[in-house]
Amino acid sequence: MKRLTISDIAERAGVSIGAVSFALNGRPGVSEATRSRILSIAAEMGWRPNAAARGLSESRAHTVGLVIARSADTLGVEPFFMKFIAGLESELALSRTALLLQVVPDHPRSIEAICDWWAERRVDGLIVMDLWTDDSRLPLLESMGIPAVLVGRPRPGGMPAVWSDDAVAVTEAVDFLVGLGHRRIARVAGLPALEHTQVRTAAFHAAMARHGLSPVAVVDTDYTWAAGAEATRALLSAAERPTAITFDNDVMATAGMSVARQLGVGVPNELSIIAGDDSQLCEMVFPALTALSRDVQAYGAHTARTLLRLLDGGAPQSYEDAAARLLPRESTARAPGPAH
Repeated sequence: MKRLTISDIAERAGVSIGAVSFALNGRPGVSEATRSRILSIAAEMGWRPNAAARGLSESRAHTVGLVIARSADTLGVEPFFMKFIAGLESELALSRTALLLQVVPDHPRSIEAICDWWAERRVDGLIVMDLWTDDSRLPLLESMGIPAVLVGRPRPGGMPAVWSDDAVAVTEAVDFLVGLGHRRIARVAGLPALEHTQVRTAAFHAAMARHGLSPVAVVDTDYTWAAGAEATRALLSAAERPTAITFDNDVMATAGMSVARQLGVGVPNELSIIAGDDSQLCEMVFPALTALSRDVQAYGAHTARTLLRLLDGGAPQSYEDAAARLLPRESTARAPGPAH
């Protein structure tokens, strides 16, 4: 089919090309009656504005950016990111806003990408994930005046954030295990530089202390299957092995279950396992994994709405999403007796 142009609309409406341009771009120069008739004819003919031209005229790119500083291999197997991005897209599509995604290995590369995008006017704003306690990206965003939404706890400075209380979720997991009689509990954590990893680890120690317990171990990893497997093997080979392990994501939890099977450690009779994320992975394995479950897609949608509101001139406003809640399945049971 021939691509529709404003010349076609002008010919159909019996007006000049200039009149059509004024009407479609909401500019003065035509009467309201003529504008209304042109818009009606354009809609009837299936007119869609050119995004690039519209961006130039409005000083908007109609695109938001997301730079993820993770290994591409890790990203490819983590269901969390795909669900989160699906949530972003569900909201961005409603306003015909595109998502520009780039995966980089570290923060310096992330800063490089942000600077390039902003200088080239490729994005109107940014979504910032995987916050570090001392995050070098944030001063840059503030100094350059780039609209951004943080996926993590709010910081001083007024930049809006979308977040949930990780400490509540971790505390619920520990309380659940202690209620089942577990006393030797280990934690396999994610990247130690990430703020949410530190929040979860602090909450784990606090919850254990409240029950008068000390963790068997806290092992930091990079969220990968290999790291989860290695950590589990070390924990289960120790002289005093744990009777329960919590993992920071579903990928490592499934790796841990595989290692336990290889070592002849029964799940859940000898070892209870809790995954820090919930996904289809948790239900595809046997026994199905108990997990900290949340609506990740809604989390992404809330993030997109917060950024779009900011780009439309709204006041910066943070949003606290619902905390993850424990969803018991078959990978957890009462602690084994003294013989184990």
